[in-house]
Amino acid sequence: MQIGVEIRGDAIVVVVSGRIDHLNAAKFHDALTPHLANCCAGGTAVILDLSGLEYISSAGLRIFMIAAKQVRARGGRIAVAQLQPLVQEIFEISHFHLVYEIFTSTDDALTAVSTVTTA
Repeated sequence: MQIGVEIRGDAIVVVVSGRIDHLNAAKFHDALTPHLANCCAGGTAVILDLSGLEYISSAGLRIFMIAAKQVRARGGRIAVAQLQPLVQEIFEISHFHLVYEIFTSTDDALTAVSTVTTA
């Protein structure tokens, strides 16, 4: 699993690639947690770009659930973008498509969660 971070406007884009499973779910949690700190009402939004994520296990889904609960409790915005077919199927089977806003592109997610207005 590899994790990269990009600041795009008023959002943090966390780019995840590889696999999230029981072997590295704790590492994923540790890498994601600092980016959730400012994800609150009126604060920074977080977008998880999963275009390179090949697989996610129940241990990884648990981290996604924890992140969604933390962000929503503070009134923040978190979304996922660019799910690969297998990961999308896992999200749908586990009903995570009801927990997260899912976008086909990172740009669409940025438009939806951004609080920056352009004139």
